[in-house]
Amino acid sequence: MVRNIVVLGGSSHPELVATICHQLGIPNGRITLSKFAVGETRVEIHDSVRGKDVFVIQSGCGRVNDGVIELLITISACKTASAKRVTAVLPHFPYSRQSDIPYNKVGAPLSKAPTGAGGVRAGEYTFESRPGTPGPMDSPVPGVSHGDLEKGLSRLALERGFENGSGPSSSSGRQALRRSNTTDSTNGLRLTGGGGGGQMSSASSEWSPPKNTGYKQWVAQAGTLIADLLTCAGADHIITMDLHDPQYQGFFDIPVDNLYGRPLLQRYIRYNIPDFQNAVIVSPDAGGAKRATAIADALGMEFALIHKERRPTRITDRQNATMMLVGDLAGKVAILVDDMADTSNTITRAAKLLKGKGGATKVYALVTHGVFSGDAIERINASALDRVVTTNTVPQDENRRRCHKLEVLDVGEVFAEAVRRVHHGESISVLFRNE
Repeated sequence: MVRNIVVLGGSSHPELVATICHQLGIPNGRITLSKFAVGETRVEIHDSVRGKDVFVIQSGCGRVNDGVIELLITISACKTASAKRVTAVLPHFPYSRQSDIPYNKVGAPLSKAPTGAGGVRAGEYTFESRPGTPGPMDSPVPGVSHGDLEKGLSRLALERGFENGSGPSSSSGRQALRRSNTTDSTNGLRLTGGGGGGQMSSASSEWSPPKNTGYKQWVAQAGTLIADLLTCAGADHIITMDLHDPQYQGFFDIPVDNLYGRPLLQRYIRYNIPDFQNAVIVSPDAGGAKRATAIADALGMEFALIHKERRPTRITDRQNATMMLVGDLAGKVAILVDDMADTSNTITRAAKLLKGKGGATKVYALVTHGVFSGDAIERINASALDRVVTTNTVPQDENRRRCHKLEVLDVGEVFAEAVRRVHHGESISVLFRNE
């Protein structure tokens, strides 16, 4: 029985709140969460929190924006009611993936390809290796960049060189000829805008709309804002699990405990996968290689990597980006390890590659956060995956009814122990161990 503590649960994951309170041996904190007719969130706390250690549990799932507002108002209400300390427990941290925007998972922006006689057909997409970056001396005139202006001047210098009789044999003529290799072959000076400026022609003096290069400027980094909002609302401590980017902890001015789901996944591999020593741990992308290699080293298993091609490619759908397998899986069991499965596109495509070209006999997918948004469950059911294992940082009851391949690991005991240790001022490093 833990004393002088209050655990309040949001509306996102009541089952996990009940599990944590049961493990701690305390009743659920009484709280009313509702909405006014206009849609505003109403929070009313029925238990006294004066001088107590309060833990507010809210996961980033379902209606994420409503959950964030609920969490902020609850934290503020506890601080106003003279709580000694307020800790926000977020099993799945909301908005922690915003650093991936506007780029896809292979690091290239997805954009509509320009249409036209020499361009890509309408409806196709293109992956660019890097966004169009303006030059350091861009002209303020719309559609005229420094590089294009230089090309145009070089062409004029070349024409004047021929008129003066110097021809291409002179040094200036040779330089101009080399610099004009990329200029437009049509008559007249045509200046083409670079990173979003448009086009301007000297013959017609008309400006055409800019081409869509796919580079989006001024994309908001909402993750930093969420960190600031939690701090301003009055949160004194944050407990979460498997942040998409561990450096996200640096956005906070308060302590952040980032628990690992890796011990749970390792325990599942050790006790539920037959002959796991001969299986291969596979990372579906380069970003998760460190996580996958940590599990492989801890269990003494082999490691493989799926590499996503980054070169510019003309394709008709985002899902057709090239994937390459680095490693030998012929006749072995493959275990995909990732931190999150949202649309499940990555793990289903990886499973197809592992069983097709890789020759794997069976494919497991182990993820910490099973968001499974959109048609992810249907995609898993129709995929080459034999088993998908996830934790219940996000509610999984409905997903289990729809997917016979899904198996759920409970994190309630891990978070309950973290809450107990934080309340008593004990170290939580024991929660990072494998067993």
